[in-house]
Amino acid sequence: MAQVTIHPRKNGPYLIEGEVDLFDTEGNKIAVEKSTIALCRCGASSRKPFCDGTHSRIGFEAAGAINPSSAE
Repeated sequence: MAQVTIHPRKNGPYLIEGEVDLFDTEGNKIAVEKSTIALCRCGASSRKPFCDGTHSRIGFEAAGAINPSSAE
């Protein structure tokens, strides 16, 4: 199994580091050519599932913290 880390950026995307397999909603594999990718968290990217920086233009504000007790 690959070693992967996920880091949410403050009011920005999820940074995914490591080798991952990424699929669209139809089950088709999306080519991932980098070891770090940024996935949209604001829902407004024109490159979904990837971040295109729209979060900074629209003033996206993420939740203050991830609740560890709800991650199970």
